Amino acid sequence: MIFAAREAIEFFVAVVDLHTTEEAMSTFSRLLPLLAFAALAACGEKSPLAPQPDISFNNSAGHGQRSVSVMTRNMYIGADVDAVMQALAAGGDPTPALMTALQTLQHTDFATRVRAIAHEIAENRPDVVGLQEVYDLTVIPRALGIDADEIEIHFLAALQAALAAKHVHYVVAAKNTSTDANLFGGAVQIADHDVLLVNARRVTLLGDSVGALFVANVGGPLPGGFTLLRGYVARKATIDGIPTLLVNTHLESGDPWAGLRAMQAGELATFIGTEPRVVLTGDFNDERGSEMYGVLASSLVDTWAVLRPRAPGLTCCQAPDLSNRRSLLSQRIDFIWTRGFTRPSGKLDGEIQLISAHPDARVRGAFGPIWPSDHAGVVAELKLRSIRH
Repeated sequence: MIFAAREAIEFFVAVVDLHTTEEAMSTFSRLLPLLAFAALAACGEKSPLAPQPDISFNNSAGHGQRSVSVMTRNMYIGADVDAVMQALAAGGDPTPALMTALQTLQHTDFATRVRAIAHEIAENRPDVVGLQEVYDLTVIPRALGIDADEIEIHFLAALQAALAAKHVHYVVAAKNTSTDANLFGGAVQIADHDVLLVNARRVTLLGDSVGALFVANVGGPLPGGFTLLRGYVARKATIDGIPTLLVNTHLESGDPWAGLRAMQAGELATFIGTEPRVVLTGDFNDERGSEMYGVLASSLVDTWAVLRPRAPGLTCCQAPDLSNRRSLLSQRIDFIWTRGFTRPSGKLDGEIQLISAHPDARVRGAFGPIWPSDHAGVVAELKLRSIRH
């Protein structure tokens, strides 16, 4: 991963544990010409704009009524990784695809984006945050013939640091490792995680966390030596004293895998079983009306569809380089599913909104305004009620 702005280099100093800013600058100056980005380096230092979320529940002072707030957020790796995977699978020279991805990663400026996502969380103070595409990335430039030091970025650690800088603290309730790939002879290492964060002031964790891979997976190894895997994380907890099962997932993407997503949804439904109160967040890579949707809708409530039935609630996807001025969101694939929050009459009390779905949510990256992610986030606040057995 390569960043251009001085702020991004300072981020490397903090997260990658480079010894001095000068060392980071030296690494950066060697990488930039080799990637043909020298002209862009003249852009200079730019301060990020404060992101403007579409709604703020602002639960920092506590809830006036018994309620739970939930956010689902795809952090986005920052480039079209599928193009690199396809180039590897094709058996040709994948280097051009990799170099394009590295250029896109530079433009999507993770250091700025992670601060924007931290701002979203700090503004809304959800009790539970389900995160997808929480990556660990390592690039070893020398293994690619580039004379530069190793660069390493950990999405979760970066987000926690950005939250801590805002004096906002969340506990990792559960984390898994799904796809874990070594590409280009180990020059590029990518590990993908699903993560559940909770506000420990409101949420008490119970028992052990669950981090599982689906039995139904694309599998592998595929050409290029990588294996595509998906899974889920879960943890039992009490929220305001009421027991709740928290689950977060990321289903397989791509048109050929609709049946596979339905099977993965079936595994989730089996895992959840008859738990009386459930919150399931995630990027489900399918829309209402799909086979996947039908599997989950048979036992869970699509919170958006109930609370805002006339609103499209589109969450995916912005341009890969996140530079588009107008929103390109055209699908609703990020969901908050629930059980146990409805009244006996079937009414669900609460509100739900999108996060960073409108252009005023863009932040100023190293090369101009960018979206915090290629997905919009979803945040809901639901009233709690006791469940009588």
